Amino acid sequence: MSTFISEPGTRLGGRYRLEDRVSASSGWAAWKAIDETLARPVTVLTFARGFPRIADVVTAARAASRLTDARLAQVFDVEEDWDHAYVVMEWVAGDSLEDLLADGPLDPGQGAEIVAQGAEALAVAHAAGVAHLCLNPDSLRWTSGGGVKIVGLGIDAALSGVTADDPALADTLGLGKLLYAALTAHWPGGEWPSLPAAPEIDGHPASPRQVRAGVPTGIDDVACRVLFQRTADGNPLVTTPATLATALNRVIPAPAAPPPAPGLGGYATGTGSAMIAAGPAYTEYGAPPRRAGRGRDAMPGRGSGSGRGLAVIAGIAVLGALGAGVWALSHHGSKPAPAARPTHSASHSAAPAAVLAPKSAIAFGPNGGDNGSLANLAIDDLPGTNWTTDSYRGSPRFGNLYGGTGLMLDMGRRVGVSSVTVTFGNVPGTHVRIEVGNSPAGTGSAPPPGFTTLGRSGNATGRETFTGHGTTSGEFVLIWFTKLAPQADQSGHYQADVFNIVVRGSS
Repeated sequence: MSTFISEPGTRLGGRYRLEDRVSASSGWAAWKAIDETLARPVTVLTFARGFPRIADVVTAARAASRLTDARLAQVFDVEEDWDHAYVVMEWVAGDSLEDLLADGPLDPGQGAEIVAQGAEALAVAHAAGVAHLCLNPDSLRWTSGGGVKIVGLGIDAALSGVTADDPALADTLGLGKLLYAALTAHWPGGEWPSLPAAPEIDGHPASPRQVRAGVPTGIDDVACRVLFQRTADGNPLVTTPATLATALNRVIPAPAAPPPAPGLGGYATGTGSAMIAAGPAYTEYGAPPRRAGRGRDAMPGRGSGSGRGLAVIAGIAVLGALGAGVWALSHHGSKPAPAARPTHSASHSAAPAAVLAPKSAIAFGPNGGDNGSLANLAIDDLPGTNWTTDSYRGSPRFGNLYGGTGLMLDMGRRVGVSSVTVTFGNVPGTHVRIEVGNSPAGTGSAPPPGFTTLGRSGNATGRETFTGHGTTSGEFVLIWFTKLAPQADQSGHYQADVFNIVVRGSS
């Protein structure tokens, strides 16, 4: 029997107990499991009988297992029997780059630092003949101990059948896209599910400095040299992870602030097999020197010579990615958390006192949205009633079925919106944006065209207030979710709750 259809509780190799299937695609599945010998969580990748790329995945896993750089997620074990093949991998605690960008672009120095460390790690892998080939915002992690981790090395490409004539260039271009995303919170050359497409000039993505003010010239130059494969001021082309790391290390300003502390949980899944959950305690091997930070621990410092001090985490890690399916329930899972939380917003301007009453609320999302009959419960000013998304099984990214869903408020007229206060459920992990616009028309797969982001949160819980740079005008206010919190009473299920929404501004 193929391990692909194994049930929770199945033991593989006499030691790996499968607990929850966290992701699956055509021919393979990723499980959260426990290594009972070492008493630690691991990820186990299993395959359907006859999956045509088992040999490729096993070969890639064996190659990755020989690498010891702590910035590369580790492969612990491989069983290559055709009917019972599996791969056992690290389970990494922390936030993906996609998670870090939920609140907007990173500090330029911080973003460049993270990508530089990722480039250094891939340079080590390339020196050993191993490439990634499927880099995306879920592939680059910032661990709970304050270090970088690359997940899915080689295995993502083997699962999806991706190859490249020039692996070094392919990974360098992938790193360049990650750098662009870190600097701008946009995705160049298309659209990532949680990031808007980069604006274009003459058919090409605008440079980071053209998208966002404050990006240092040196960092902008490196990003353009990578993405557009051009030289500047006599500098050579950047065509390998090693040359990218060197170029970034020369222009990263000091001090650079660290990324936000990782959130509390949820699996962040994407089109590759990079996937993560907040894990148990980690072990830090040798804390490195740190840069001075702004209100948080500093980024790992760059020492003299070619190396840089690293915070190395023996974490817990994971591969995985595509769809796990949705289980639509009308479940009112969590209670509202009454305590006010710090504002997550585009700025911190004070909200006017005037309360604007919405005319109505509707569900907005793919297939008409979730639980439309409950929508008006979010604006009835009653703390005990709420609207909730459907309950999704297997992944907080809507069961890997689509990129978001939301709740649309019809203000009944064009108004100036200065702030929106939302009371969410009391389970952390929700990613949400507040959008304001003038027409609710759209496919439901993303906010309608022309909507402006008022604010966002990467870990919404309790009562949160979102404010913009000033008054944002529009007739409609959209609460748009891109990642859901775990359900407290349903293991492996995810949903978001909205108990009350208060819009303030001017008529």
